[in-house]
Amino acid sequence: MADVKVLSVGGSILAPSEPDVLFIRNFLAVLQEYLEGQEERRLILVSGGGAPARVYQQAYRQILQPEMGSSDDQDMIGIAATRLNAQLLRGVLGDLCKDEVVTDPSADFPFTGRVLVAAGWKPGFSTDNDAVVLAKRFAADTVVNLSNIAKIYSADPKLDPSARPLDRISWADFRKMVGDEWTPGKNLPFDPVAAKLGEAIGLRVITAEGRNIENLKHILAGEPFEGSIIEP
Repeated sequence: MADVKVLSVGGSILAPSEPDVLFIRNFLAVLQEYLEGQEERRLILVSGGGAPARVYQQAYRQILQPEMGSSDDQDMIGIAATRLNAQLLRGVLGDLCKDEVVTDPSADFPFTGRVLVAAGWKPGFSTDNDAVVLAKRFAADTVVNLSNIAKIYSADPKLDPSARPLDRISWADFRKMVGDEWTPGKNLPFDPVAAKLGEAIGLRVITAEGRNIENLKHILAGEPFEGSIIEP
């Protein structure tokens, strides 16, 4: 039986201003090391949008002004950016990824390689939600959310000096912090819509600083790591 892990790879680490070639090389090396000699292991990578999403969404808002803009249009711009990053990942994975980029996690699609790459789906949520849908579909009990945030805080540390980093937090407490509404381009540790689904299916989410390659190795190996866990 396949052992499937889902990694939600934030655009902030894939393309903080442009594609980060060094990081992507190091990231791929970790994935190859994890898969080598372990035929039952499979990985699903869900790509975020990064700088292209933010830049084009901002341009949209500047041209139309906020009161004239559409959330769906902004989401579709962000989705296009996630698909660009996903195509880059799929291409550099070579033979490890034999299938096309998944753009609808609810559709009928093959998973014939060692790695499957997915991107944004439709307006109303971020790629975090796509990662949760794929985790449910492939019976993965954990989503690893890699971004530029090392830990979840009890409050926004930019606004609240008393905010403290959390090793663990329940879904109920996390959802009180982030609410239920998705806002395109909003910077949160995990998408509120994805959080609702994650709680419903009893998922475990690890959030960690994705650029810390050694830490990623520990996460994949099931060893102690630096980060936060959201759990039932």
